[in-house]
Amino acid sequence: MTALTSLAGELRQAWPVPASPRPIVVIGAGSIVRDAHLPVYARLGFPVAGIFDVDEAAARARAEASALPCVFTSLEDALATAGGVFDVAVPPGEVAGILERMAAGSAVLMQKPMGRDLGEARRIRDVCRERRLVAAVNFQLRFAPNMLALRDALARGLLGDVTDVEVRLNLHTPWGYWPFLKGAARLEVLMHSVHYIDLIRSLIGEPRGVYCRAVRHPALPGYADARTSIILDYGDEVRCSLTMNHAHDFGARFAMSQLKLEGTRGASVAKMGVNLDYPRGEPDELLLATRDADWTPVPLRGSWFLEAFEGPMSNLQRVLTGEDDALVSPVDDALRTMAVVEACYASSATGGTPVPEP
Repeated sequence: MTALTSLAGELRQAWPVPASPRPIVVIGAGSIVRDAHLPVYARLGFPVAGIFDVDEAAARARAEASALPCVFTSLEDALATAGGVFDVAVPPGEVAGILERMAAGSAVLMQKPMGRDLGEARRIRDVCRERRLVAAVNFQLRFAPNMLALRDALARGLLGDVTDVEVRLNLHTPWGYWPFLKGAARLEVLMHSVHYIDLIRSLIGEPRGVYCRAVRHPALPGYADARTSIILDYGDEVRCSLTMNHAHDFGARFAMSQLKLEGTRGASVAKMGVNLDYPRGEPDELLLATRDADWTPVPLRGSWFLEAFEGPMSNLQRVLTGEDDALVSPVDDALRTMAVVEACYASSATGGTPVPEP
């Protein structure tokens, strides 16, 4: 066994759970609640006090499938739950209005993104400040087992100073799975690449600027940007790019969903398997290499779906009890991610440098 093999098995991959979890009140009964939130809460033994959705039939279906004790018939009743921690999983344009109706001092985990644009993100931040909410945004990719392990490898100096970060997706995403996205002004960067932008920020800090071009696809009438090319500017020694093609509908042979990170001492490649067959997905992967050791797989305890969803709620609840010192993805930090998203759309609208006449 090499030293790298031994170390790979020691890397952190999970966030500790709270000793005494508080009851969760779920606001929203869409697919992400069905496929991720409720299954994870059940597996961890987190109590769910009940669920509310403007579509009461959807809420009752989720409650029946997950044996929840209550379906709230109004938002006011749901928000009145004493001691509840609110899981707000609704379309981004609805978040601020719900936060404004919460009691001061409430604890809330809101689904990403943080609004539909930077203006809404600032409004959400301001509401959280005014109402003194203990508020986090569910950027759960930070908590995926392979990404926690990658963060640990970086913290241990295993890879050295970061020199190259590349996210590459070439696959078919079933955008119709989320009907509220059709007709939205913004799609790929706001709803998907935001995960990787947020993760990269958390790993290597704030970019100086962005270059971006987001484009539609003729096979997706009614949908906005479905494919994106992004460069994040980290100066003249770090290359950082995101190449996102969600319209590759030609089989699995050349499909790809990975994040590659290189440093002065080593490199890593992480596979995000859920993208390759959403929502069932393929297993995630993480491989590490150093100057002294060839590519070594890290044994993983799970994947982005579903294990990553353990972390955000656990972290929020542990902050409430003093078991954690700080939120991993508080609204002030999430606002910085939204600022990068806004810069991407501004760059895309502006266009590139015109080619001069030869």
